[in-house]
Amino acid sequence: MRVMVEVATAATELDWRWVHAPGRGIIYNLLSRAAPLLATVLHDKGWGPYRMRPIGYGAPLFPYAGRRKGTYAVGGPGLVEFGSPVESIAEVLAEEISRQRYLDWGGVEFHVTRVGVLEPPSFSDGRARMRTRTPVLMKGRDGYGRSPAREGWLLPNEPGFSEYFVRNLTRKAETLGLEPDIRLTSILGVGPKRSFSVGRGAKPGATIDVELEGDPDILRALWSWGLGQSNSADFGWVAATE
Repeated sequence: MRVMVEVATAATELDWRWVHAPGRGIIYNLLSRAAPLLATVLHDKGWGPYRMRPIGYGAPLFPYAGRRKGTYAVGGPGLVEFGSPVESIAEVLAEEISRQRYLDWGGVEFHVTRVGVLEPPSFSDGRARMRTRTPVLMKGRDGYGRSPAREGWLLPNEPGFSEYFVRNLTRKAETLGLEPDIRLTSILGVGPKRSFSVGRGAKPGATIDVELEGDPDILRALWSWGLGQSNSADFGWVAATE
């Protein structure tokens, strides 16, 4: 499930450092107001056997803002998306955001004009095409040009990516108590390498366009959660599906 937040701002720019990073803090702040125990469990312990955090979001989009060199253009009407495959989390977020007059996004006020909920596609045939709007983050270890027991970032066109990518999808299914029936059938496109900071240091990744097959429930969950690791920091947010 996704929470679609229509916003508006009189600001014209957002420093690139604050394009992605504020979303996670906003989510926890909203949850702590409405469901403090849930927020604490999610933040401190995570969800399920792998201690994952089943939340994601997409950086704000302002389609009518004029481009500004060196900064991220904002202005006028825009959209911010939040999501979770756990319906109760998404519902709490939607309810609490609807009570807010504005969201403080890196020091810029986004006035909340409308809040809606979007259900995932049915994926009834067990197939999905997903393209991400933000880079997919993936770590691998051993056997792919790295020292034993040493983790390294993997890009989608590097050896080992598919293996670790599918392992991550399987863990997500197990985290949610779903049948871990998920397959990566094709990587149709890979974007340029990009890095952004959401904490300690910059993390590298690339956007991807993939075809997946599996149980419709896990496909719907991934659409609401994101692909790859660190979705709670705006990595791997799914922009479009077919």
